[in-house]
Amino acid sequence: MKKVYIVIVNWNGWQDTVDCVQSLLSLNYSPCTVVICDNGSKDESLHKLRDWMEEREIEWAEYTAAEAETGGVPSWDYPFVLIRNGENLGFAGGNNVALRYALARDDFGYAWLLNNDTVVEPDALDALVRRMQEEPSAGMCGSTVRYYDRRYKVQAYGGGHYCSWVGLPWHYGRFVPPWFKADPAAAERSLNYVEGASLLVSREFIAEIGLMCEDYFLYFEEADWANRARRRFTLAYASKSVVYHKVGRSIGTRSNPRKKSYTCDYFNVRNRILFTRRYFPRALPTVYLVLLWAMLLRLLLLKFDRAVMIYKLLFGEGTGGLPSAREPRR
Repeated sequence: MKKVYIVIVNWNGWQDTVDCVQSLLSLNYSPCTVVICDNGSKDESLHKLRDWMEEREIEWAEYTAAEAETGGVPSWDYPFVLIRNGENLGFAGGNNVALRYALARDDFGYAWLLNNDTVVEPDALDALVRRMQEEPSAGMCGSTVRYYDRRYKVQAYGGGHYCSWVGLPWHYGRFVPPWFKADPAAAERSLNYVEGASLLVSREFIAEIGLMCEDYFLYFEEADWANRARRRFTLAYASKSVVYHKVGRSIGTRSNPRKKSYTCDYFNVRNRILFTRRYFPRALPTVYLVLLWAMLLRLLLLKFDRAVMIYKLLFGEGTGGLPSAREPRR
């Protein structure tokens, strides 16, 4: 079996990270190495994670980001690696440090990007790897992602479809009733991105397509990654890989504009504009119309700061600093 690096980014969420890693101890797949990248947490996450591993007599290596990106100590092959990023690098940036570590060591077949607010079934990783092996053209593979507190309800069957004309991703299975049984083949055909809460990526995909784009900081990274790989790699879905997602524990991710945090709202709007400019410029007029409606909705909800934020992003004050298209640093 090919080695898998399991990558978890932690930011002020050590309790969720411990729950996630605890579930990983029951995985029936090997060999694998768990890499926890701490994005400059201020809640004593590093101390708590070290204490947890010591209590369970788990051996681990610990590096700074710079040390990790060169592969660390070649002779150290511990089951856990803790990386101190030193600052909040965002979703892509945090994951990329671990991916550079894996690439520098060059001893793996896959990397499993896993949100820290998830827990997994014991056969979740085995099912992902088997599905990738069944589809040699696949570069990314997603899981059946269910809500942690409502396990009967599906968040995504593998991923979903990004609608360029409105600038929104729609997770396949998000609005289906609990009794609905998805056809895995149909779900797989519908994908043009893989849900980032549980994303297996091959070594070949990373080598050819590159790392995740760090321009977004939050949201749209997996859609960007998949879009860059179009016509070179396909996307796969492992229906028997089941992952439970707590959803938005770190930054208040919500679809309901009444409940989503300012951070969630800002990066969602900002990155819809950025992603559309980069890949679907012809859809900018309709995306802007949708965002104008979103601005009016926030006015109706008396969320004036959100309405001002969207206005600035739409009309230049907030978008002048948006990064231009570029390849992420390898």
